[in-house]
Amino acid sequence: MSTLSPGLRPAPPQRKSPDPRSAPRTPRASRLRRAAAWLTPADRGVLWLYLLTRVSVWITAHGARWLFPRGSDVRDAGPVLEPFQQWDANHYLHIARDGYFPADAGPWMTGWDNREAFFPGYPMLLRAVHTLVPSWTAAGLLISLVAGAVAVLALSRTARSYVPEDSDGRRTVLFFLLSPCAVFLAAGYTEALFLAFALPAWLAAQRHQWAWACTLTALATTVRVSGLFLAAAIAVLFVLSARTRQDWRGAGWLALPALPPAAYSWYLHAHTDDWMAWKHAQERGWYRDFHTPWEAWATTWNAAFDGLHTTGYAAMFQAELAAMVVGAALVGLLVRHRRWPEAAYVALSLWALGTSYWYTSIPRATLLWWPLWTGLAALSLRRPWFRTAYLCVAAPLSALVALAFLTGRWAG
Repeated sequence: MSTLSPGLRPAPPQRKSPDPRSAPRTPRASRLRRAAAWLTPADRGVLWLYLLTRVSVWITAHGARWLFPRGSDVRDAGPVLEPFQQWDANHYLHIARDGYFPADAGPWMTGWDNREAFFPGYPMLLRAVHTLVPSWTAAGLLISLVAGAVAVLALSRTARSYVPEDSDGRRTVLFFLLSPCAVFLAAGYTEALFLAFALPAWLAAQRHQWAWACTLTALATTVRVSGLFLAAAIAVLFVLSARTRQDWRGAGWLALPALPPAAYSWYLHAHTDDWMAWKHAQERGWYRDFHTPWEAWATTWNAAFDGLHTTGYAAMFQAELAAMVVGAALVGLLVRHRRWPEAAYVALSLWALGTSYWYTSIPRATLLWWPLWTGLAALSLRRPWFRTAYLCVAAPLSALVALAFLTGRWAG
């Protein structure tokens, strides 16, 4: 029998609480941990900046519903997401919901909306996401939100290779996210999705990973015809970097981005007997028939300053002219610094947009010119005053364009 007093008796062994780190991980938790480990602190900073600017856009959209309604005697601000369902977002919704030629309708009918002008990549993804998200508008916003996050991460990593002083790429991303047309990255438009493919494709091309670069570019060409301009830039980079016979073996990948537009043209031909139906739809609906660059400039100038249109339309044409000047200056600088692939990409974009009856959508196209944003970041590092000047000019312009779009006044 033990003679130990009760207070001196050894305590019973305590059961150790399980170490949370040793607990079995679910597959979902493991995937989240791997994704978090893949993101560097610089990536997290960029995503935080991206989230803050998304919040600012959503606040602007909410205010636009209440402060700038359509009509002077409005008592109901309307649905929360209604400000985002404007202009081209409606075309994508109609394609995703009804297809390109519903009930045998098509360009042979009066009043046709020329929806075949829009490439199928975004509407197909919108239809897929809609199976999980009941609201079409919310589905489009979700696509842009996720795609925009991918795009800014890729842009920040691109910036680190172009502007070593911008070590985390945040300065470049800030200039990009506060650009005048940044609202289109948040809306149900194609810019965010296109950049989510195009910027990683360019990163892969810089590393001479041609299979990845061309595959991602092929995905970009399902979204916008601008993917073909990217394919041309990657082809120029390939030719400039190929040195040996082994290098040239990757040339076959360069044809891959042409396949989605070819397949889309075949589909349209099967329904319309027109191989270039998408181009002819653009001509009918948006006056994109060919004119010389000086004719297009003159027509746009007259529309902007000769009192031919209302002030809203005139302001849009003034923005088109300003964006064309910025794009031309950018091409000149890229040529001066012998950055031939990027110069080809921007020049082809300007040629396509600058040879219509008048300029259309050039301000939005600036979002796709990543050399512009890396160049502005580099300039601000050499001239510290430029960052303040840019933000003071870009912030109000961005707010004005956002309000114009969110209130349905973007095109006048």
